Amino acid sequence: MSASYVSVPAVAVISGVAALLTGVCWPHLIGVPVRRTQGAALGLVGAAAVAATYFAPAAAMLTWLPAAVAVGVGAVFLIQLLRGTGQAHRLESIVGIISGVLVAALGSGWVAAARLAGTDGDPGLLTVAGSAALAAVAVSLIPLPDRMAAPLGLLVGGLAASLVALVVAGIPWHVAAFSGVVIAAVVMAFRRLALSRNDASNAAGKLALGLAPVLVLGSVVYFLGRLLVS
Repeated sequence: MSASYVSVPAVAVISGVAALLTGVCWPHLIGVPVRRTQGAALGLVGAAAVAATYFAPAAAMLTWLPAAVAVGVGAVFLIQLLRGTGQAHRLESIVGIISGVLVAALGSGWVAAARLAGTDGDPGLLTVAGSAALAAVAVSLIPLPDRMAAPLGLLVGGLAASLVALVVAGIPWHVAAFSGVVIAAVVMAFRRLALSRNDASNAAGKLALGLAPVLVLGSVVYFLGRLLVS
């Protein structure tokens, strides 16, 4: 998020690298076969989605996002076909890798959000989003059961966003509060996902799990900016 205050090219570079790393590491997170091939496909899809968003017209910055996802899904099925029949964990590979395609491609939303903040939107939304995400992350680190951590995270995220909106001009506090709750919900959902995993992933898998919520938040922030702020 901090790169959004530097320049759009900086956001594009960082988002592209993050999407590439997440794609390459995603097969290690879900533990599927053919990790190098599927990881390369996911990484290329994520990087391509970021590049397409950077060069797309301002009026349709995420136009190529569905196409990138479709290409990634097609590549997943092609890889499974090349594996031949009778291979183990085929269904798990397809479902798990398709989820990785979506996560990697959604990282392009950060580029769209940065471009929106510099043109039609308001850069204050990036500050509001960052404050809500950091507040939710802080709550997620508290060792509480989900029934307590989830509502607390939503409350703190919305409160932090609305308080920041009082300082940042151009963002009504109620819009900021709603945006903060949505962003906090994404963070808390990934907290639940991380805690529900009882297997020990390697370093690559942990990196993918850590980058995944950051990438997903990019598109969430962009759509919130288009719907509520622009």
